[in-house]
Amino acid sequence: MLELYVLDSCPYSKKVMKFLEENNIEYVKHEVSEPENYDALQKIGGKSQVPFLYDKENKIKMYESDDIIEYLKDNMQE
Repeated sequence: MLELYVLDSCPYSKKVMKFLEENNIEYVKHEVSEPENYDALQKIGGKSQVPFLYDKENKIKMYESDDIIEYLKDNMQE
């Protein structure tokens, strides 16, 4: 399952979430305004930047909304 670390007020996070929802791609949302999610983001990704996609199954970790969307287009659509 994809994990996406976001800040709901961030336009780049919104862009990725919109793409995921429009394409019916399942994911787990982690809001980084919650301290435990922020700490997990730091541990997994190493930066405070959002959005951050973690695809544990394929060992992919990435920032940058456009890069995330391109990855999803190439790998997640049926």
